[in-house]
Amino acid sequence: MTPEPMMLLNLVEALGIGLLIGAERERHTAPDTVRASAGIRTFAIASLAGAVSILAGGELLLVAATAAVTVLAGLAYVRAKGDAVGLTTEIALVLTVLLGGLSIRRPELAAGVGVVVAILLAARAPLHTFVRSTMSQNELQDGLILAAATLVVLPVVPDEPVGPYGALNPYTIWIVVILVMAISAAGHVAVRLFGAQYGLTLSGLASGFISSTATIRDMADRASKAPHLMLGAVAGASLSSLSTIIQLALVLAATSTATLRTLAAPLFAAGVAATVYGVIWSVVALRQAADEQPRSPQKPAFSVQAALVFSLALALILMVTAALQDVLGNTGVLLAAALSGLVNTHSAAVSVALLVASGKLAAADAAVPILTGMTTNSIMRMVLAYVGGGREFALRVVPGLVLVILAAWGAAYYVLI
Repeated sequence: MTPEPMMLLNLVEALGIGLLIGAERERHTAPDTVRASAGIRTFAIASLAGAVSILAGGELLLVAATAAVTVLAGLAYVRAKGDAVGLTTEIALVLTVLLGGLSIRRPELAAGVGVVVAILLAARAPLHTFVRSTMSQNELQDGLILAAATLVVLPVVPDEPVGPYGALNPYTIWIVVILVMAISAAGHVAVRLFGAQYGLTLSGLASGFISSTATIRDMADRASKAPHLMLGAVAGASLSSLSTIIQLALVLAATSTATLRTLAAPLFAAGVAATVYGVIWSVVALRQAADEQPRSPQKPAFSVQAALVFSLALALILMVTAALQDVLGNTGVLLAAALSGLVNTHSAAVSVALLVASGKLAAADAAVPILTGMTTNSIMRMVLAYVGGGREFALRVVPGLVLVILAAWGAAYYVLI
């Protein structure tokens, strides 16, 4: 596309950003009979001013235009300071100028930020209600801890192999800590938004794509501490198996298509079994949603201690697995996959699939180690279900895990033998 049509499209985008944000501000201030310092026309012109500034004089002219709009917005705020108004409109106006300039250089980013700004402005009432009336002090503290672990600690953690056999990566281990906390927090938020049965069912299905093992650990903990969450936790734990099977297929597709073809039938059979069992418990849980007991007293969204213990166990198993592979070579693939599966099905599958991709192992020989890793991972999930959730929770979750593994091995027997 020639520069002129592209320039015109960028100007149109800048106009659209201004109109979008301005429309929200105009609608917001419509009931306000006191004053409205900036409406749809002001925002549209401000965004175009930012775009034209970049085209006419570059960054320096954009700085001047932004400064001018900031001064005007400040004067408008001072004039109306007795009307008990906030700074939201004024700050949004200044940001609109910058977004207009950004639309010339980075139009995709400018459009995305513009939509996010409009959504934040439009969500004023529900956001204020959530923060002031719904969110507890403990939930705010948990959110700050998770944010600090992700945004402050993670960037400074070394991303390189360390320890015996170079088996440990501190960056990866800390990501596991964050994921365990995030899964628990997601379940907490889902329960608060949708109720116990609906929230846990959706949370389990989504969290299974991250870690079915961590999801079942979290669901077991919830069922143990709040018995009225039992059915929703069972449904979420059962559906997490379906998610992890889908993700396993995607991981194999990206690593070794030959391995995926070999395991297509076992994975399909396991997926069907997980779907049937998970849907059954979901229906049971959702039928009780209408008669759901009052929600239990609020507990922390996650446990930092539990996340750290889980990650330390992962580190230990990774070191043992690396030692076995180093000592036994390819003959230790099966044992290494079994041990890796205790923590994560995907790590075992990826390690075997990489051997196939590099020509060190035949695709037909990859099925047994990968299915063994799935089996040991299921055993670990059974243990977590019993230890964390007790006998009642385990009696509901374990049969589904057994059914999934039997379906996978049964399909493998008929296809590979």
